[in-house]
Amino acid sequence: MTPPSQRIAICPGSYDPVTNGHLDIIKRAARVFDKVVVGVVDVQVRKREPLFTADERKQLIEAALAENGVENVEVDVFSNLLVDFAREHGATAIVKGLRAISDFEYEFEMNQLNRTLAPDIESVFILASSDYSFIRSTGVKEMATFGGDVSELVPPAVARALNERLQGT
Repeated sequence: MTPPSQRIAICPGSYDPVTNGHLDIIKRAARVFDKVVVGVVDVQVRKREPLFTADERKQLIEAALAENGVENVEVDVFSNLLVDFAREHGATAIVKGLRAISDFEYEFEMNQLNRTLAPDIESVFILASSDYSFIRSTGVKEMATFGGDVSELVPPAVARALNERLQGT
C-alpha cells in the first residue's frame, strides 16, 4: 500500500523581521499540514530596502521556531515566482495570515494571480489571533528605531537583533 502523500504548505513573506504574529500563523499552519515551508522572499518588491538580509531573516525564523519546539517547519529563501517555489517543494497550498480587511483585499488579488498561474495550488487563509492582529513588521521596525520596547511583539532573538542593528547595542 502506498502511503498517503504529505500535505505540504508554503507560508511566504518578507519576514523583515519575523514577529510573534507571523509565528502564530506558522505554528497554526503546522498543526494543519504535515510540513510547512516558510518562504523568505529575497527580492525587493516594495520600495524599502530590507533591514535584514534574507539569510539573517532565515536564521531568525529558525531560532524562533527552535525556541517554540516547532518541528515540521523548514525555512528556505526564494527569489522566483511563489507558485514555482511551491512546486519545487511539492506544496499544494499557500498559507497567508489575515489581520484586517486591507490584508484581505491584497491577498485576494494575489490569490487570483496565483490561481491563474497554478490552479492546482490552493490558498489557505488563517485569521490572525486578536493578540497579534495589530502587529506589522514595519511598525515593529519603526518602534525599535526610536528605542521602543518591542520584546512583546517579536521573539527574543529578533528583539536583540533589532536592538543591535538599530541602536548599536
